Amino acid sequence: MNKIPSTIDINPSSATPIASVIWLHGLGADGNDFVPIVERFTSLQDKVRFVFPHAPVRAVTVNGGMRMRAWYDIAGLDLARNEDFAGIQESEQLIRLLIEREQGLGIAADRIVLAGFSQGGAMAMQVGLRFPERLAGIIALSSYLPLPDKFVAERHAVNQSTPVLMAHGLFDPVVPLILGQTSRERLEGLGYKVEWHSYPMAHSVVPEEIEEIYQFLERVL
Repeated sequence: MNKIPSTIDINPSSATPIASVIWLHGLGADGNDFVPIVERFTSLQDKVRFVFPHAPVRAVTVNGGMRMRAWYDIAGLDLARNEDFAGIQESEQLIRLLIEREQGLGIAADRIVLAGFSQGGAMAMQVGLRFPERLAGIIALSSYLPLPDKFVAERHAVNQSTPVLMAHGLFDPVVPLILGQTSRERLEGLGYKVEWHSYPMAHSVVPEEIEEIYQFLERVL
């Protein structure tokens, strides 16, 4: 039986939350990675609950089998080849448990945003576009759509119109820009509306991008 991941939770200080953002970190990081970003979202702090889960610790092949926090294994530098189907599915179930926990706290699915960076963004799309209840939005930063060959059969129509924000660095050496662009084009070809931004950066986040994320969250929440 899957166990819900441990999380860092930032709750509104002055009110009951009306929405939740579940933010998934990248390979080798942990839930602390994006906690400081909440300080930039001033108008959201009084009404939105932010949840930063820690991915399971597992051996990562591309890093010589070193054990680290990862939502799934990565076999090599070509992220689109030999994807870890079992690991992705396992983490999908864990993230669904997190969504269900937020629902148990009284937050409806359509008030929940799934966000993530790199591997976390891949999982945000993996889970969000397959989830059987409409979500408020999906954010995928420096990321890509995993298991694309299975997507058409597994996607759920209820999230066909869910807002999707994708952002990517023009000089990303980890998740190549073309992989993000191909993912965007695949989604748009299936009728999804994707808000796309690119920035002159590597595999990172820049202030202009944070502002776009803030504006996106303001709109969907």
